[in-house]
Amino acid sequence: MTYEQLMQAPQHLLLKCISGSNAYNLNIPGSDIDYKGVFVLPRQELYGMHYTPQVSNESNDEVYYEVGRFVELLCKNNPNILELLSTDTDAVLFRHPLMDLIRPEDFLSKLCLDSFAGYAKTQIKKARGLNKKINRPIGKARKSVLDFCFVQEGTGTLPLQEWLDKKGLRQEKCGLTQLSHFRDGYLVYAAGNGIVSSDAANDVSLSPISKGEPPLAVMHFNKDGYSVYCREYREYWQWMDERNDLRYEQALAHGKQYDAKNMMHTFRLLNMALEIATRGEVIVRRPDRDFLLRVRSGEFEYEALMAMVEEKTEQIDRAFAASPLQAAPDEQHAEKILRQIRTTFYENR
Repeated sequence: MTYEQLMQAPQHLLLKCISGSNAYNLNIPGSDIDYKGVFVLPRQELYGMHYTPQVSNESNDEVYYEVGRFVELLCKNNPNILELLSTDTDAVLFRHPLMDLIRPEDFLSKLCLDSFAGYAKTQIKKARGLNKKINRPIGKARKSVLDFCFVQEGTGTLPLQEWLDKKGLRQEKCGLTQLSHFRDGYLVYAAGNGIVSSDAANDVSLSPISKGEPPLAVMHFNKDGYSVYCREYREYWQWMDERNDLRYEQALAHGKQYDAKNMMHTFRLLNMALEIATRGEVIVRRPDRDFLLRVRSGEFEYEALMAMVEEKTEQIDRAFAASPLQAAPDEQHAEKILRQIRTTFYENR
């Protein structure tokens, strides 16, 4: 079944809800309206070889989960799925009576510590990553191996290129041999096949050196530093190519230099995790709306938010340790519910 086929056969829908910011009551002017739901595959497709776990439209702002996949994700305490099941009635556009068989309290468990708070931590990493990328931009001109090579001179060191210029040498004409018992240490000679084979090389090159040829200097290649730089360069420019320009401009506009939307969802997830541990329910429409929108508007300093995150995560850990929630959902009970839904649904068709 495809999204288009489901739209043409709405009798297979079990649930359709407004989701995202409009469900959380965190929408602002310009916010998109997203939809999520649950459907049942036609019987002949369920019995066939190709199972369809979910369908969506091209823009992915409408997503529908097949009931089997929906129950499977409920058993994992997936935040999106628990939120969908717990959506406030005014955001529910259609709800089949069979959905009454699936109760949030049957599925909420201590797995939510990882699924909600754990996901929040990924949002923190995103916010930290943006903060780092904004404050530590990496130039487009990529550094080479030579930029991470240093020559010992006197009691200090000189960058290799500076030393070569000082000696009137060219790296292409020099040679290297490995220096024993000195990690990433080399002897530099006046003649050889070059210190690197090309500008794109990712390591230094060794040359055959005549026995008795005196070395000019000792050189160290900061290989670890070069590896870190290459990774950060790749990640930075991939981020530059893929970043959401509007979100980036908003991060710069509020002057705090972090992704405020990601940070808002960090606190939303953390607060929801605490509510699950202490109240045993998923509260979708946010009672902390004002605070969350203040976070989104960039009202708080980055360091202050990080301090709040640390305090909140410690509070959540204590709450889950003391919570009477089950360790994990009862999968046998979940399967019984799923069978009952399918049987009843197909019998009425």
